Amino acid sequence: MAEASPKAPPRREGARLPVVALVGRPNVGKSSLFNRYAGHRRALVHDLPGVTRDRIAEEAEVAGRRVLLVDTAGLDEVPLRGGELERAVQDQARAAIRDADAVLFVVDGRAGLLPGDLEIARSLRRAGRPVAVAVNKIDHPRHDPLVAEFHALGIEPLRGISAEHGRGAFELLEDLVAALPELPPEPEPVEDALRIALVGRPNAGKSSLANRLAGEERVVVSEVPGTTRDAVDLVLERDGRTLVLVDTAGLRRPGRRDRVAEPATAVMTLRALERAEVAFVVLDAGEGVRDQDVRIAGMARDRGCAVALVANKWDLVAVRDSDAPRRLQAEIERRFRFMADAPVVTVSALRGTRVARLFGVAERLSQAARTRIETSELNRWLKEATARHEPAMAQRGTRRRPIKFFYATQTADRPPTFVLFCTDPKAVKPTYCRFLENRLRERFGLGGTPVRLILRARSGAG
Repeated sequence: MAEASPKAPPRREGARLPVVALVGRPNVGKSSLFNRYAGHRRALVHDLPGVTRDRIAEEAEVAGRRVLLVDTAGLDEVPLRGGELERAVQDQARAAIRDADAVLFVVDGRAGLLPGDLEIARSLRRAGRPVAVAVNKIDHPRHDPLVAEFHALGIEPLRGISAEHGRGAFELLEDLVAALPELPPEPEPVEDALRIALVGRPNAGKSSLANRLAGEERVVVSEVPGTTRDAVDLVLERDGRTLVLVDTAGLRRPGRRDRVAEPATAVMTLRALERAEVAFVVLDAGEGVRDQDVRIAGMARDRGCAVALVANKWDLVAVRDSDAPRRLQAEIERRFRFMADAPVVTVSALRGTRVARLFGVAERLSQAARTRIETSELNRWLKEATARHEPAMAQRGTRRRPIKFFYATQTADRPPTFVLFCTDPKAVKPTYCRFLENRLRERFGLGGTPVRLILRARSGAG
């Protein structure tokens, strides 16, 4: 049985990941199945504690191919009312598959074949995408006869699976991915361009900021949240440097994603982050820091982007009282403590205040993300860092043994990725990894960029 494997940190050039969307009626187990796939990822880097992020998409390797799995249940729950049933179901299906390259159609084997399943199946057949049917809740062989009636959907492959127990789930995903055609490459990027993604909640001022940076009105701006629905590329020239600004759709928290099209816009935002080198996470300073701001910043860093926090509408903050700016600065530091190295820039896109500073910030972040460190210099740093603060001892039964670090090497940039060889990688605590990350940033000027540490045992180390 094949399992989804971890995403590799190095950035792809010229190609995009095929998107596999999980679709179906509410409560058929889409999120449970998505979590089953996501739960089999073996993380290469320790997750930072205290940061809860919405799992709307996971990069995985299936049958030797990397794909992006998308949970539409986590993105949109469309209420189905009375006579609007058929239209709402078809709208949901079309929105889910519009930007998907393949679809895993999840149905409830215990509930049986329902009219809503048939409506979704008709939309999927017309779309011309590879589709597989997961008849969920077939937890035991005695439930297998429940699968038969779903052949009326006219879609193959079809398999009874159990999201709860994993029965048949990975085999079906393998079959679907094997049917994916090779995708054409992404359009060639502008040579040596610095790609900057503007991300944030709806109505935080991303489009206004994009226009201010571009020096002209090139993106539609409206007081209505969600005006931007697609990722819009703006190519700029500044001081002989080509910049590509990507204005993305605002991301609501899952419970607020009430538009049928928002699953597609969220996927497009993820793709924009995947192709960007720098992400400006735009905050609405007038509203303060929200949980979704923290999630979006974590998402940008997870995708490998160097990140700056851009507190927009700063001109509104001091209107409350003279102490409001200090309180908001403290709130930003507290809520984003998991990425305390990220620069914070306070701006007003409406007035243009301090917007020009963002160009310099983007260049510094780009330089940090592209940093290459000589192996000899890296190992001098490792020796000093581990001597300054030794890792906690490894506990093996009743015995405690010291953990020794031998050497380190850089394997990639954008983001900087390092392999550290030691005696017992599994015994190294997350807090010690964060210590090493922070020392790396201090020594080599890596502020704002993610730092990937991969711990490996040295062959023959005992």
